[in-house]
Amino acid sequence: MAQKIKYVIKYKLDGKQLFEFAELENGTEEEAKAALEKMHTNEEVSDIKVSKAL
Repeated sequence: MAQKIKYVIKYKLDGKQLFEFAELENGTEEEAKAALEKMHTNEEVSDIKVSKAL
């Protein structure tokens, strides 16, 4: 089982800038997008940027 690391995901939701924390395995944009789609099922998520949380 891969170790998960806490990341901060910065993104836009319907044009509004937001951020979330998530534990991801690799910290890729695709992995972050999948996590955001679970939280925001019917809204448009764009401009995703992922970085390690401090």
